[in-house]
Amino acid sequence: MSLIAAVTYGPDDDCDALLAVFAHEREAAGVKVAGLIQINAGAGCAELDMELEALGTGRRINICQDLGPGSANACRLDPAGLAEAAAALRQALERPADLVVVNKFGRMEAEGGGLIAEIGAAVAAEMPLVIGVPLRFLPAWDAFADGMDVKLPCTRTALDGWWSGLALPAAAE
Repeated sequence: MSLIAAVTYGPDDDCDALLAVFAHEREAAGVKVAGLIQINAGAGCAELDMELEALGTGRRINICQDLGPGSANACRLDPAGLAEAAAALRQALERPADLVVVNKFGRMEAEGGGLIAEIGAAVAAEMPLVIGVPLRFLPAWDAFADGMDVKLPCTRTALDGWWSGLALPAAAE
């Protein structure tokens, strides 16, 4: 089974909540989890400020910026917040981890930026990785993953099946 699980999802799926519950339950079971999860599940910067939680530390990182009135349809992703999140993930990957969870392969990653280097580092280190991939970015993800992943529907059953199928000591909870 692949060490990389791409949880694919559309606008009606709540991948953020799925990954958050999965990661927190693994942590509670003693699994060393590194990564980032989105706190305000299902929301985007247009609706409210998005925060990422650095797994293992609980640190919250705001990744939205206030662009002022008249910017309702503009991308409010804060490059400084994203850089802070990337640094937190990079730091987490320097410690031993049984599982890496990354909230999203989004527009920035599809364009070659964002958390792409950190995602690549987790893959290169052969750490089990689960990542949310919006369907609209699936072609870019496929080009990046180059067939090394398994695609999962946005369901707990699929995610649990992938995890238990890894046959790693940490997966046997």
